[in-house]
Amino acid sequence: MRNQQQMMDLIMQFAEQDERVRVVAMNGSRVNTKVPVDIFQDYDIVYLVTDVQSFIEDCDWTDYFGEKIIIQMPDAMGDSLEDNDGRFAYLMLLADGNRIDLRLFPLSLQATYIHEDKLIDVLLDKDQRMPELLPPTDEDYHITSPTAQQYANCCNEFWWVSTYAAKGLWRQEMIYVLDHLHLYIRPMVLQMLTWQVGIDTAFKVSIGKNHKYLQSFLEPSVWTQLLATYPTADEEKIWQALDVMMDLFRQTACDVAKQMNFEYDTVQDQKVRTYMHHIHFLSPEAQDFDL
Repeated sequence: MRNQQQMMDLIMQFAEQDERVRVVAMNGSRVNTKVPVDIFQDYDIVYLVTDVQSFIEDCDWTDYFGEKIIIQMPDAMGDSLEDNDGRFAYLMLLADGNRIDLRLFPLSLQATYIHEDKLIDVLLDKDQRMPELLPPTDEDYHITSPTAQQYANCCNEFWWVSTYAAKGLWRQEMIYVLDHLHLYIRPMVLQMLTWQVGIDTAFKVSIGKNHKYLQSFLEPSVWTQLLATYPTADEEKIWQALDVMMDLFRQTACDVAKQMNFEYDTVQDQKVRTYMHHIHFLSPEAQDFDL
């Protein structure tokens, strides 16, 4: 695997030699000093260029960076190329394990690019066109404080969709259940835990994409509870995961409510848990439902 210096030399050499490239900048984890360094960090590179279309018509120029395992061009997938504003991205996983996410911006979008992200490190500016920027910061990704309505919506969504999982378990519809568990119910738990972290850190941190840094902010016992909400496709294990999830959600939501002066709806909580408990032990042959 080529090291960081070798990769940066390669990225810069291409830009220096190609007159179409006027500015080179880097975003992402490699300019964020708060992110742990490892060998799998992407090189999030932006080239501001005079002619994006010329880079799209023939993608062989990307061979300059080395043999590729796979490449993706998200702006050329479906109708996205017709809908975008002129930018184009090449996402490249190289044979030596390095990954470059190279985005091409027309010069006309310079201001747009600058205002989209504060994690920017300008590496090359051939025409001194870039304004002086503040040091890179991840503040745009910090956890934001919830409003009372956002908090209430999160609670309502959690308890509402939990009933879908219970109904699906009674029907033995495992894919239906797991989809609701992973796509709708757990995200509310993660949202509530995120707000708790935000409160504990004065809303000055980011927990990263897909909550990847969440563990470092949680007590080990809470992290263990969260992991226990990821069951296999077994009916009883899913019920157990739901029980853990409901306990974890309740305790976190109550803590958030106390610290934010919000109201936690204990009646909603208790009624849904009673409903779900009844379904758990309802006979598969039942012809009516009576709490």
